Amino acid sequence: MTKIALAIAGSEASGGAGAQTDIKTFEQLGVFGATSLTCIVSFDPNNDWGHRFVPVDPQVIHDQIEAAVAVHGHIDAVKIGMLGTPTTINVVAEALKEYDFDQVIVDPVLICKGQEAGAALDTDNALRAQVMPFATMTTPNLFETQILSGMDEITNVSQLKDAAKRIHDQGVPNVLAKAGTLFDTGTALDVFYDGSTLEVLEVPAIGEERVSGAGCTLAAAVTAEIAKGATPLDAARTAKQVVVSSIEHRMHGNAPFDCVFQGYYREPALATN
Repeated sequence: MTKIALAIAGSEASGGAGAQTDIKTFEQLGVFGATSLTCIVSFDPNNDWGHRFVPVDPQVIHDQIEAAVAVHGHIDAVKIGMLGTPTTINVVAEALKEYDFDQVIVDPVLICKGQEAGAALDTDNALRAQVMPFATMTTPNLFETQILSGMDEITNVSQLKDAAKRIHDQGVPNVLAKAGTLFDTGTALDVFYDGSTLEVLEVPAIGEERVSGAGCTLAAAVTAEIAKGATPLDAARTAKQVVVSSIEHRMHGNAPFDCVFQGYYREPALATN
């Protein structure tokens, strides 16, 4: 039976990130994808490619989740991506409580660079308080890992391991803390921790520039694999290979960044005797 994953995430018009990338990643891994769009994001080519952000009405967000559950009957895994406002976070948290999904993978989009009061901090605090408690797995990038763990800095693998443990101790059963290429190891390096297994996951670094949608692809691939029944660690291992392929085959365009393309990834053939 085909498994079903629901992406609760923003629309990103270029197709290189957000819900569009989630759906393509699900499909590539043989999982049927449903969506609840939380916001509409588009790059502004006339303003240094900055993000234009428009929230979706909270009732519409709820209605999309309700429809996905009603149509399919059961959702095997949910991926939480860009939420963006406390109001959106509140309605998503209520839906997570209402539907009690078995597997919730939170790719936490934190936006506050410090502890100054304001909308960014309010949004981040709401995400941590209302959505993270539902996470069965989280996939924070290095900045988000630092914020969630409460550490002053993370500049090496030992500190990243400590940060993953701290996030786990806050109640998240499985943590995939991502450093990517930021440690200059020549690899894309992440740390997985589930309370007993602590494993460094590395794949070759592809190029020197960040590629839009890599983080979305990784979290979506984890979600798809968990929907299919993989353990969180095996899901993380597969997801990293999906990201490698998506970066190797990235899309070039007019923007000063490239976009991932998942279309060339092929799952390894099962060994036969």
